Parts: sequence; structure tokens; C-alpha cells
Amino acid sequence: MTKSNVVPFRKSRKSGSKTDRYRWPGKSGPSRSRKPLTAILCAVVIALGGWLSFNGTGNLSGLLAAARTPTADSSSAAFSICGADRRVDCIVDGDTFWFEGKKIRIADIDTPELSPPRCEAERIKGEAAKARLLALLNGGKFSLSAGLRDEDKYGRKLRTVTRAGRSLGATLVDEGLARRWDGARHGWCG
Repeated sequence: MTKSNVVPFRKSRKSGSKTDRYRWPGKSGPSRSRKPLTAILCAVVIALGGWLSFNGTGNLSGLLAAARTPTADSSSAAFSICGADRRVDCIVDGDTFWFEGKKIRIADIDTPELSPPRCEAERIKGEAAKARLLALLNGGKFSLSAGLRDEDKYGRKLRTVTRAGRSLGATLVDEGLARRWDGARHGWCG
């Protein structure tokens, strides 16, 4: 029996057939299923959605600030209350202060307004927040961290203020003198 040099004819596969859906483009060989990759992507999206819906956004600014926080607190000054002509290392209200010639708005909180307050309760709480911010800033070295935006529409530098990795704004929130900043001002009266 002699061997033949004839190669059996194999029908070419039609493009667009059922098995093409499971092949990676440009890859030859056995079909690879995309199901594991799709499952992983779906799991990541679901986990991210769950994290965001269960107050993940409240911690997002803290995470961003932590990523940009210097390793050691290096800023300090002797702060006082700002006067009509005093704009150097002083406190304007519970979430705004002057430091090294720059007006800084604490980015992660909102405190009651003092100029002008809408009611007596807002004025009282605003004065308490202002006094507490003065004590916190004079309490030792701190760090300033920029967030997603450098400044607000009033030209104030938006910064998260931390000491030993903890937000001073979060301290004011914990003490009931501020709210987490959610992008809008809310009233403090009634």
C-alpha cells in the first residue's frame, strides 16, 4: 500500500456562525468563552454600585483627601478671629479661614452662616462652629489637601484640613457643628 500525498478537503467555516460569538477576535484555536470575563465585570459594577448606594460617596472625598495628604502635618499658625481689616491667619466662620494670604474654604463640610444668619439658632450654632474651628486649627500642626476642584466660585481655595490623617471637618460634623458637604447649602433654622 502506498501513501498518498492527497490532503483531505476540509470545508471552510462560515463567518458569523454560532461558534464565532465565543471566539476572541483575531485568535485562532479552540473557542474561548467570554463568560468568565463578563461575570467579573458584572461583579465589579455591582460591587461599585452597592458601595456608592450605601454611603460610599460620603467617604469619597475623604478617600481622595487621604490619597493627597502629605505624610506629616507641616502647617501651623497662631489663628485669631478675622476683623474688618484683619485677613492674615484668621477664622472667618466655621468653614472658612485665611492662611498664609489665601482664603480657604473647608471642602468636606458646611457650617451655619454668620453673614448674615437667617435666624438666631443659626447664629448661635455658627458662632460655636467658628470658635471650635479656631481651637482646632490652633491645636497643632495640620495638613491641607486639594480635592477635585481647586477653588469655588468665590475664589476661595477648597481644601480638606487634616491632622494625623483625620479630617478636622469630620470632627466638627461629629460634634454637631457642621454637616458633610453634599454640594448644596441647607438651612440651619428650625
